Amino acid sequence: MSVIQQILNHRSIRKYKPDPIPEDLLHEILQAGIRTSSSGNMQTYSIIVTRDQQLREKLLKPHMGQKMVVDAPVFLTFCADFNRMRRWLKINEAADNFDNFFSFLIGSIDAILVSQTVALAAESHGLGLCFLGSTLANADEIGEILGLPKNVVPVAGFSLGYPDEQPDLRDRLPFSGLVHWETYRNYSDLEIQDIYSERDNIGWQRYMKSKWLREQVDEKGIDNLAQLYTEVKYTRSSHQDYSRKLLTYLENQEFMINKGD
Repeated sequence: MSVIQQILNHRSIRKYKPDPIPEDLLHEILQAGIRTSSSGNMQTYSIIVTRDQQLREKLLKPHMGQKMVVDAPVFLTFCADFNRMRRWLKINEAADNFDNFFSFLIGSIDAILVSQTVALAAESHGLGLCFLGSTLANADEIGEILGLPKNVVPVAGFSLGYPDEQPDLRDRLPFSGLVHWETYRNYSDLEIQDIYSERDNIGWQRYMKSKWLREQVDEKGIDNLAQLYTEVKYTRSSHQDYSRKLLTYLENQEFMINKGD
C-alpha cells in the first residue's frame, strides 16, 4: 500500500505472534529512523532495543503491567540523549551549553520524531506496534533498568512484533477541529461540543466494556467521558505526581543545572 494508505490504516497492536523479527529487518527499520531530521543535525537521541525476555519482564512494572512489553519480541525505547554530545564537547575542549531544560526538549523532539519514522518503517513491513505513555511517566525507573547514564532520559517507547489481531480503527477528532488555516482560530462552546460529539459516544461505549471502569463510573457518579478522563484516567494528583517525579529525574540526569548565571 502507499505511505498515505499505510498511515490511514494505523492501529495500535496489543497482541503479537511469537515469531522473532529477523535481524536484517530490524536493522533496516532502525536505519530508516536514523535518517529522520533532527535539530541542528545533532541527533540528540538514542534507541534502546530490548529483546531479552528477563529484561522486558523487569520493564513490565514501570510500564504499568501492559502485557505488550513481554508479549512482543522487541521493545524499543527512544531517549533524549545529550551524553554523547556533551562528552564530545569535553574531549574537544568546547563549551557545554546543554545542561538545561531546553536541551531536554530538543533531545525529546529528536527522539519522538525518530520513533515515528521507525514506526512507519516497521508497519511498511507488516509489523505492528503500540506506543506506551508510561515511558515518560516512569522514566526514572525505566532509565535505571536500562542502565541510562547522566544526560539520557527515555521519552517514548513501543512494543514491536508481528500482529496477532486486527483491531478496529480508533476514532479521531475531525479534521475541522484540529487544522487551523493561517492563524489559530479559537472555538465557540458549540464548536467544542461538535468536535467531541463522536468521541463522547464512541469513547464512552469503548470504556464501558471494561468492568473496572464501569465500577469507577458508578462509584464516582460519573456522567460523561470528560469526567471519566479527569476523575479516573488522568487525575490531577497523578499528573502532578508524574510532573514532580520527572522534574526530579531531569535534575538527577543533569538537564536542570543551575549555574547561578
